[in-house]
Amino acid sequence: MIEVKLHDVGEGMTEGEIAHYLVQVGDHVTTDQPVVEVATDKMVAELPAPVSGIVKEIIIPVGQTVQVGTTLLHIEASNASDMPVAVTPEASSAPEPASVAVTAPPVQISPAKRVLATPYTRKIARDHGIDIEAVTASDPSGRVSEDDVLRFVQAATAPQETAAPIIEEVTYQETTPETIPFRGIRKQIAKKMTQSLYTIPHVTHFEEVDMTRLLALRAEWKAAGRNINVNAFFIKALIVALKEYPVFHAKLDETNACIRLEQDFHFGMATETPDGLMVPVIRHADQLSLTELHEQLVALQQRAQNGALRAADLKPSTFTMSNVGPLGSTGATPIINYPETALIAFHKTKKRACVDENDQIVVRSMMNLSMSFDHRVADGATAVAFTNRFVSLIEQPTTLLLELI
Repeated sequence: MIEVKLHDVGEGMTEGEIAHYLVQVGDHVTTDQPVVEVATDKMVAELPAPVSGIVKEIIIPVGQTVQVGTTLLHIEASNASDMPVAVTPEASSAPEPASVAVTAPPVQISPAKRVLATPYTRKIARDHGIDIEAVTASDPSGRVSEDDVLRFVQAATAPQETAAPIIEEVTYQETTPETIPFRGIRKQIAKKMTQSLYTIPHVTHFEEVDMTRLLALRAEWKAAGRNINVNAFFIKALIVALKEYPVFHAKLDETNACIRLEQDFHFGMATETPDGLMVPVIRHADQLSLTELHEQLVALQQRAQNGALRAADLKPSTFTMSNVGPLGSTGATPIINYPETALIAFHKTKKRACVDENDQIVVRSMMNLSMSFDHRVADGATAVAFTNRFVSLIEQPTTLLLELI
């Protein structure tokens, strides 16, 4: 009997929550077939079967959080050759006779159908009571997408929409509140937010940026076939400012009574995903061109929305930024991504009437930003100087381009 245990799927995890079993007792599984989904504080990962065989027992129920090394289920190997060989100290010291391999007659078993789909897509199917194996994939690779599942649900419910509504007199009564499980990634987000807010004395500084020239430059490049995400410009301008004011690119080490100035630029991108707030990371951002930054930003956003972020995407960052402008925000007091010393958020850009240097009223594209910083490490005057430097680079994008040479 083979034990399937919870193992470290990356980043030194110590525990995980059983999100969903992909098999039932009695099911036949093949080697490397995913059998269970496990939610950690950063991702939802699938654990594969180590051998081919029959699922004999599921030990840990869905929703329970267990430590790494805990046995989750038992599989009876269908072939002796599939059995993993383990040598224990006791076995190596005892003078046991050599094992004789017995070859059983081959058994023809049709492999179980395995549908390609992300954990989030599988969750949508489960929420609607849909067997995902019945859904036809529109992608040539055979991967079932969220849209495929939703189309399947619409097709299944279409006949019910033609039924005439029945109007009855309703007697209202008190109902109990609906509950949402507070666990998994949501619980880890809450834990980290609480740690940051109760450890770091936050101060938030607000500023506004004239985006007119940068947006004109982007439009010109786009017309020439070079579309660059505005976040790529923000990252490059932030790197210039952080090099001049490194106290915001640091971590406070209270144990050793020092402030550690980071030398590598790993930018965390606060991103809203179906599972909650995640911070995928662009590593060594200072070594990437604007085009390379644009490509990595697009790829990270797609993986985040599809629930396909990898462990490498979620390694620790050295500075975090959040662009909530597309959602319509005009201001916020962001919580720092502990143990970093600052976080900057960009808000909605809108056209406003402004007075220029000649006292003329002109229309400009203005954006608000808010920057929270650790007041143990930096003071307000330094924060103002930092954002002033950033603003000057964004408002004069030709100056920013000169810094990149």
